[in-house]
Amino acid sequence: MKEYKYKINGIDFNVAVGDVDGNQVEVIVNGSHYHVQLEKDQKAPVKVKKAAPAPTTASGEKVITKQTVSSAAGAVKAPLPGTIMSFKVKEGDTVNAGDTVCVLEAMKMENDVKTSHGGTVQKILVGVGDAVLEGNDIMIIG
Repeated sequence: MKEYKYKINGIDFNVAVGDVDGNQVEVIVNGSHYHVQLEKDQKAPVKVKKAAPAPTTASGEKVITKQTVSSAAGAVKAPLPGTIMSFKVKEGDTVNAGDTVCVLEAMKMENDVKTSHGGTVQKILVGVGDAVLEGNDIMIIG
């Protein structure tokens, strides 16, 4: 099924359209299922799908899609996939367990990323605007 999001008169609609079988198609609107019958002379629109460009960060680098090296000791990990919005610390700063070290945006919500241990911020591994996956290292605290 192909999924679409529409806003009509200020109301959000999530629409999923199934494959056309003859002149029948299944459509789901905000969770409600409908069996739709197309007019006899009407054909479903055909779209040519272009290959999507590889996702990039705000700095133009490729998005990290998987952890490329084994996790370092003292690493602060992304708790969920999202985009780095800001840092509350810089390299060389001293932090305590439970301190917020950066803000991660996920699904239009800002989430504080806290460290589980104290120490000195040795290396920040990502930048503002970079996309990270759950479990990716964000910084090293030693």
